[in-house]
Amino acid sequence: MIYETILYEKKGRVAVITLNRPEKYNTIRPPMPDEVNHAIGRANGDREIRVILLQGAGKSFCGGFDFSDGLQQFEEYGISSDPAKYDPGLDMMTSLNPNAGPTQRFMSIWRSPKPVVVKVQGWCVGGGSEYALLGDIVIASDDARFGTPYSRVWGCHLTGIWIYRLGLTRAKHFALTGQSISGKEAVEAGLINFSYPLEQLDSQVWNYVDKLVQIPVTQLAAMKFITNQAYERMGLEHTASIGPIIDGIMRNTPEGREFVSTAKEQGVGAAIAKRDRPFSDYSQAEAAQKPKIY
Repeated sequence: MIYETILYEKKGRVAVITLNRPEKYNTIRPPMPDEVNHAIGRANGDREIRVILLQGAGKSFCGGFDFSDGLQQFEEYGISSDPAKYDPGLDMMTSLNPNAGPTQRFMSIWRSPKPVVVKVQGWCVGGGSEYALLGDIVIASDDARFGTPYSRVWGCHLTGIWIYRLGLTRAKHFALTGQSISGKEAVEAGLINFSYPLEQLDSQVWNYVDKLVQIPVTQLAAMKFITNQAYERMGLEHTASIGPIIDGIMRNTPEGREFVSTAKEQGVGAAIAKRDRPFSDYSQAEAAQKPKIY
């Protein structure tokens, strides 16, 4: 398979999958979900591979779903951004289809028998943050920023992975406010595993990966399975099914449609600024509240 939005490379017993749209903050649009799903399957089918490393090219891991260019990419999922043409039934069917729904395709990260280590720098927000957190071990730079700005308008948790990682008290706070959190703060909150200064991130990630590959792949798979199944019995897979359906509804509220109209008429930046200005975060934040590389 020739990839358009990702890179795939073997480094010894490690499969490295890189989201490769750096000029667009590695934002998600077709065929990225299909390509990540394929790459995860490819790594699991390769007997030489023991560990998968997922990362983003350039300054950020992932800026969430791409809603630039008039939202044309959503048409590829059969979901119209035109309110007069929106079909909630089709949206639901697409969201639940494991062969088409973007969220269902990215769940391959969670379901992968081989462990997935995720390296995060820069922005890791919206759907991009959920995909990172589906990994088994998440290692970020201290100044990386995680967040779900869709909490404020035009979206809903897709997989619910924030909820399962944080627990009720913190999950409610971030779900209701959409507030961002740094990599260092994310470790303290229990959202991710480790954080390091940006200049140490790559070496620390590979130090961890190099240790994992010393363990038999069947042992890694067994320990991942026994841990994951506990959370699946708490409802994670069910949440990941209903999340995209609720997300579709929230994309089509009056406020959601106004957000889209502003993006189309005045540009994505204007829509984001209007959403985040009252909170003084994300693009509207002071420099200290942004990744240092920005």
